[in-house]
This record gives sequence, structure tokens and C-alpha cells, in this order.
Amino acid sequence: MTELVQTRGALAAARAAREGSVGVVMTMGALHAGHAELIRTAREQADHVLVTIFVNPLQFGPSEDFDQYPRTLEGDLEICRGAGVDIVFAPSAAEVYPGGEPAVRVNPGPLGEELEGASRPGFFHGVLTVVLKLINLTRPDLVFFGEKDYQQLTLVRRMVADFNLPVRVVGVPTVREADGLALSSRNRYLSAAERATALGLSAALQAGATAAKDGADAEAVLVAARSVLAAAAPDAELDYLVLTDPDLQPRPVSGPARMLVAARVGRTRLIDNMPLHLAVAG
Repeated sequence: MTELVQTRGALAAARAAREGSVGVVMTMGALHAGHAELIRTAREQADHVLVTIFVNPLQFGPSEDFDQYPRTLEGDLEICRGAGVDIVFAPSAAEVYPGGEPAVRVNPGPLGEELEGASRPGFFHGVLTVVLKLINLTRPDLVFFGEKDYQQLTLVRRMVADFNLPVRVVGVPTVREADGLALSSRNRYLSAAERATALGLSAALQAGATAAKDGADAEAVLVAARSVLAAAAPDAELDYLVLTDPDLQPRPVSGPARMLVAARVGRTRLIDNMPLHLAVAG
């Protein structure tokens, strides 16, 4: 049976009642098949699964969609019950930040100011602050994050390593629709025409991965991806399309790599990424 708790005291009691390892999946709700995959992976690797549902105000800018962000707690609880989640922690903002917005926040360092951080100033300060807070509250043995938010996953791993937090971070591959679109809670904002445009992001990544598999160097991989994006999503407002190493360091010359893209389709900002392997120097 899934236990819903909404206060820190109730969370502590529910957590203390479970013996064995605990895996935590942190979400902002509006759960979909991507979250279900995180939960499924957590169930495979931990004795108990705890899901947090909290729309974190710290990671929304003044012009972003905090008030409009979907809040579907009853539906989320049904998904959690069906997936065998043991505990759902769904606190209010006042419960997470009892003194109001915290004066002290986690500084994500230089990487936190690039890519998503450049487009959304202060975003990763808010993300890492709430992740650290939720780790302290839930006391997990493992935490599970999707690779779709790859920069977030990378920064959480760095924070855990730099702060010597006693938890293992597990990345879970992106779950996609049958047509390739990466699952996201924000996909529900897209009209039919916008959704067709959004498919250009995953198509561009796939074109880059195919070019790399065929032996193209880094520059040729980017050219292939940009060409497909321009043709498949001419109405998308591109933010970035970059090729970097798996730790989001400067572009690699060979070996494992990651391609990341972000664009606005209509009023909806979407991100996606894909692993690839560069066989030759660029």
C-alpha cells in the first residue's frame, strides 16, 4: 500500500518504519511513463521506493510557468500505487521552506551557468538546493534521475561527490514516445502542429548519432544535426545545439560524447539529448 505523507514529521516516521534500502525518485508531479520507468528501476534496485512530488518555486524564473505548471496529485498517486511505491512525500512549499525562500542556496559552479543555466539564470541554484534538501529529508540509499534532464543529472552527481553525500545517483535512460519525442510533462502544452515541430529535436539528435556511427568527426556531426533541425523544425526557436563530452566538458575529439538541444516551440521550451560515440578526431 502506498502511504501519502505531507509533513516532515510524517515523512520521518514513514521512513523510519522501513527496513532495508530506500530508493528515492524526485518529481514535480504530472507523472508520465518516464517517471514510471524511474520508479520501475528504483524497485529493481532498492527494497523500498519513495517518490517526492513537489513543484519547486526556486527553479522558476519570474516569466516562467510556475502557476501554470500541471498539478495532478490524485492521478499521480494512482500511478504510484500501480507502480508499487511505498511512500509518496507531497509537501507544501511552506513545509519544504518553513522560513520562506532560503537565503543560503547551493552554488552549482560554472557548469550551472551554461546551457540551461545561461537560458534560465538561477535555475540550477534552485534545483540543487531542493535536491539537497530532499536528500536530507528522505535519507535515501539511492536517488534516480532521468537522463532527459542531463545537465541536472550531471550537476546532482557533482554535488553528491563534492559534498560527500552518502547516496548513489542512478541515471535512467530517456523514455520516448513511439515517434521519438522525449516524454515531458510540458508536452501537454503543445498543439498538434507544435508537436510535429517538436519532433525535429529528436530527429536532429538521431541524425547526429547516425553521422557519428558512420565515422563523421565532431564538426560533421553537428552539421548533420543542424541540417535536420532546420528542415524538420523551421518554426522552432533554437536555444542551443551542442556536442560535448559525457561530463559536459568542452567538445570531445573522440570517444563517448553527448549531444544536447534546447528550443522553444510555440510557448513551450523543450530539451532533449542523446549519447553518441565519435570514432575519429574532429
